[in-house]
Amino acid sequence: MMNQRRLAMMRLMDSRHKFTARELAERFEVSVRTIQRDLDALQAMGFPLYTEVGVNGGYRVLPNRILPPLQLTQQEALGLFMMLEYLEMVPDFPYGSIRGHLAEQYFSTLPSDVQERIVGLREHIAFMQHPGDHHDSLTSDLLTAAVEKKVISFLYNARSGWKKMTVNPIGIYYEQGYWYMPARHNDRVLLYRVDRIKQLTVLDQIDESVPTLKAWLKQAAHTDGEEVVLQFTAFGARIAASDALFKTVSEQKWCGIVPHSEFAFTARRLLSYGPEVKVISPPELQEQVRVMLEQSLAQYRNE
Repeated sequence: MMNQRRLAMMRLMDSRHKFTARELAERFEVSVRTIQRDLDALQAMGFPLYTEVGVNGGYRVLPNRILPPLQLTQQEALGLFMMLEYLEMVPDFPYGSIRGHLAEQYFSTLPSDVQERIVGLREHIAFMQHPGDHHDSLTSDLLTAAVEKKVISFLYNARSGWKKMTVNPIGIYYEQGYWYMPARHNDRVLLYRVDRIKQLTVLDQIDESVPTLKAWLKQAAHTDGEEVVLQFTAFGARIAASDALFKTVSEQKWCGIVPHSEFAFTARRLLSYGPEVKVISPPELQEQVRVMLEQSLAQYRNE
């Protein structure tokens, strides 16, 4: 069983800092010889320590090291595996190998009664998702590029065919079975569906001015946006409360800024509410909904 000092050493050491055995001995108030035995034991376990010799030498760990095991209560372990069940329904989850690692390796280390409890819970819970048809998992590379503020280039399957794009990714988000990537292209932010991207290349160019995804999402308005006002019925308001787009509905009314480029998407979303919602303004969105409704009705009229 690993003692608490060695666990603390694993948490302390990272690839950015170098520690001498004496520094570690002083920190943990033990002898240098005890620290050396600890380091030998960690290396024997597979913890990726390496030594730099010389006057300024010391111990470091590899960047892609294995971190200490999770210390969870039974309730936390049950919650963790229920989260994994949910994430299994999300295709191309960034760094998705964690799901298999936890589900198999960590699961095998749990006490048998906790394992049995998890197996039983799986028979009584389901998450109804409708994942899209994805072929190449690019989410990890896109997310890393966004964090590192790097420029990317790729081929994108637009309505007019495949196009070569070079953009600054802001981040990625998952909605309605698909991953989306807002990215800055010239002076505009455009939205790309990740499953329509191929031949991704991460360039060395860095642009520190690119905002984070959270900062971008918090922007109160878009330069080409317009205020939209919707009136829901009581039943429609109940449905909207669980809709990521209209969940801020209050007293059966929703107000928000919608970019003109997203009016068509918003109109199609509103069609799913049928008579439970009415567009109060602007007239342009009213017209788009009306036209779509007439097109739908035309399919059922007798010629």
